[in-house]
Parts: sequence; C-alpha cells; structure tokens
Amino acid sequence: MKRRKARELALQILFQADVGNLPIEEAIETTLADAVDLDKEICDYAVQLARSIWQRKPDLDSQIQSVTPHWTVERMAAVDRNLIRMALYEMLYVPDVPYRVAINEAVELAKEYGSTESRRFVNGVLGALVRKLNLDKTQRKRG
Repeated sequence: MKRRKARELALQILFQADVGNLPIEEAIETTLADAVDLDKEICDYAVQLARSIWQRKPDLDSQIQSVTPHWTVERMAAVDRNLIRMALYEMLYVPDVPYRVAINEAVELAKEYGSTESRRFVNGVLGALVRKLNLDKTQRKRG
C-alpha cells in the first residue's frame, strides 16, 4: 500500500470536515465518492487515519497549541493545521511510522497543497512538538 496516497486522501477528508464544518462521516463519503480509482487498502487506511485524527482532534490541537502560543490552531491555514494534526497523530499513535517519516510526509504534502510558507511552518511546528514530547529520545530507545 502506498501510504503517501492514503495520507493525501486523509488530508482531503480532514480538510472537507474542517472547512466545510461537516461530520467526519459525511466528509468521508463525499471524498471517497471522488476516489473511485484508488485501491481499497489505500481508502481503508485513509478513512481509519481520518477518523482517528478527528476523534483525537481536541487533544492534538491542545498539543499543537502548546508549541504555538502566539498562533491559535484556528488561525492556521486549514491545510497546515490538518497536516500537523496528521503527522502528530502518526508520531504519537502509529508505532511503525518513525517521527521523521511523519514529518517528511507532512512537509511533502504541504509543498503540494499548502501555501509557499506552509512547508516551513509545518516543519517548524512539528519540530517543536518532537522536542516538547521528547520523541527523538523515545524512538531511539524503541528502535
């Protein structure tokens, strides 16, 4: 399975739910209706990822807010905040995704879908979260 494609699809779901103020299930339905050419495995992973992120959104946003005291999550560009949520979720809850991979994927998607500043912003916030949560030390011990 290509996780990059699944992350891209999950981003689309999260973006629709966030910007459209839709229930996550409606955003999933709408997004999947346009994704008929994708493998079932990719769609399943994207849906699971989007649902899990949406379920933990208050906690993820609280973590993000803790490293951006002068910039509320609501003020962030929708693409940026959803990429940060996704990467943070993977860093915290998906053990087979190293934090560096989660960050790299978010930065690559930011280049593709965000503004000219998104890449640096997403990378900076995620770097601050890695330091705050000591993920570099934690993952070294696990690895």
